Amino acid sequence: MTPAGASFAITTPPADAPQTALVFASPHSGDLYPADMAPAPGLADASLKSAEDARVNALVQAGPACGAPLIEGRIGRAYVDLNRDPAELDPELIEGADGAVGAKTRAGYGVIPRRSGDGLPLYDRRLSRAEAEARIAAVHRPYHQALEGLMRQTLARQGRALLIDWHSMPARAAGVEVVLGDRHGAACDPRLTRRLRDLFQGLGWRVGLNHPYAGGWSTQVWGRPQEGFHAVQIELNRRLYLDEGRQAPNAAYQKTRKALTRVIAALCSEPWGV
Repeated sequence: MTPAGASFAITTPPADAPQTALVFASPHSGDLYPADMAPAPGLADASLKSAEDARVNALVQAGPACGAPLIEGRIGRAYVDLNRDPAELDPELIEGADGAVGAKTRAGYGVIPRRSGDGLPLYDRRLSRAEAEARIAAVHRPYHQALEGLMRQTLARQGRALLIDWHSMPARAAGVEVVLGDRHGAACDPRLTRRLRDLFQGLGWRVGLNHPYAGGWSTQVWGRPQEGFHAVQIELNRRLYLDEGRQAPNAAYQKTRKALTRVIAALCSEPWGV
């Protein structure tokens, strides 16, 4: 793994692990908040942490043993969102920000969020452009440079590279256990999406496709099948494993972790290389 204190960590497969074209990522499982964030006075810790994909990195720890390297963000999403375009600077939050932004940024969820996951203002001030760019340089850019290295190494070794970008969604977000986002079929070989759907349905879980999550920045960047790069975003319903109020494992956590380990082992055992 990367040294303690880095903005991300990478767990590589052991030498005797099987070869696979899969790369795992958990960009929103970080729970560290640098002191320079200085959130609004009185903002509850639960609100600050409400956008985290808490414990998703732990749920998919079987990846490296099965051959898939795992990169995980260590910095909380409220500080910098690793699954957003670094150009998506919110002009309501960041002084000097200019240019068109998307609907999520206008709603307060750009690369440096203005609102918490539960909708509260994160700050009682505006951030300078220099402050925003420093966060991106310190957290967002190194993570994506490292992810690029994993993807290109895997492509060179296996002939293709398949990013599985692991996330979680609030229990209220969808009436299913899993949402697969492949940017409406543009981000990966359709066989990967079908196989994931079949594996999750084999657990008795309901699976949605691209609604309400079609894939974020990482899926957009690495969903280039014509170049040998494929990407799928997986959203796990938090009721499968988490007490959202306490941000702690619920009674189903161990059952869900074991189920995901079986899915990961099956996925990694298949010949995804050319």
